[in-house]
Amino acid sequence: MNIPLVDLKAQYLTIKPEIDQAIQEILDTTRFIMGPPVKNFEEHLAQFCNCQHAIGVSSGSSALFLALKAYGIKTGDEVITVANSFIATAEAIVQCGATPVFVDVTEDTLLLDPSKLESAITEKTKMIIPVHLYGQICDMDPIINIARKHNLIIVEDAAQAIDAKYKNKSLPIHETAIFSFFPAKNLGCYGDGGAVITNNQEIAHKVAKLKDHGRISKYESDIIGYGERLDALQAAILTVKLKHLSSWSEKRKNHAHKYNQLLQTITNITLPTEKEYSKHVYYMYVIKTKNRDELMNKLKEKGVDTGIHYPLPLHLQPSLNYLGYKEGDFPIAEQAAKEILSLPMFPELKEEQINEIVTKISEVNDNVHR
Repeated sequence: MNIPLVDLKAQYLTIKPEIDQAIQEILDTTRFIMGPPVKNFEEHLAQFCNCQHAIGVSSGSSALFLALKAYGIKTGDEVITVANSFIATAEAIVQCGATPVFVDVTEDTLLLDPSKLESAITEKTKMIIPVHLYGQICDMDPIINIARKHNLIIVEDAAQAIDAKYKNKSLPIHETAIFSFFPAKNLGCYGDGGAVITNNQEIAHKVAKLKDHGRISKYESDIIGYGERLDALQAAILTVKLKHLSSWSEKRKNHAHKYNQLLQTITNITLPTEKEYSKHVYYMYVIKTKNRDELMNKLKEKGVDTGIHYPLPLHLQPSLNYLGYKEGDFPIAEQAAKEILSLPMFPELKEEQINEIVTKISEVNDNVHR
């Protein structure tokens, strides 16, 4: 039995008639850029998130960049975020001309450690970007309190956390968050896509202009913008899939609980922590083990696909060498990068597949630790 990390075809087949119809309607109208499909998706997304505004854009990366631009992040500013995210989190900061400042994470959740925040704040600090990694929201109350104390902006990188909740509250927890609709995400399109969601009307208006060349009419722009629009085709696909997201989230949670139940008796493996304040949507189910690379290779030999999210912390990325960070600066993030392993996780995953995965982990684990 070969088991993929993510099975996009399995999901497509469960909603094929709906998806095919939505795609055909776009082809029939030939309205591929902007228009009613994008507006329709934005309205449904805002309603789903119980927020005032949703702006569809071309990717999660562009969503974060445009949100930072809308808030006025510029050269000379510093923006605090975590060391254990995808490069896009730091990229958006750098693309605005600002400097990323990293902090470490908590050992149990691998999310931003609020106790590390204040020591990273300087007179140049303008923003905090909490990253809601793997589908779980950071402990936002202390982060918000610190931001208010120091008059800092918060933009939540929720690229992996759509439909997650914090103390029963939907995203954005503070004011503004971004999503990625990369195909493998919990809500994924069939290409690239993203969104900025916000309760700030001014920010929503500015992001909407920035994504479309700063235009106020077809051939007139009053600010310099970008070509970062969400395609109508992707919007139509996302509108269909959004209707199924809550049930998919529930299936992911059930799969995680099944993993927990079966893996808890296996030694030398640390299970993911789900905090009591959290509705975790398990974009990834991530374990930790000291023999990660050997386990990963052995599972691959046995037909189980796994992943590492992420093997190299941001402060050690070659593209960010100029920041002057070194190994040892963020020990929890660095240690996690050597131990984390993402197991197969997608709504259509079957119980017998989970059983098979855990059986293979147990067999490999026994051999590794003899």
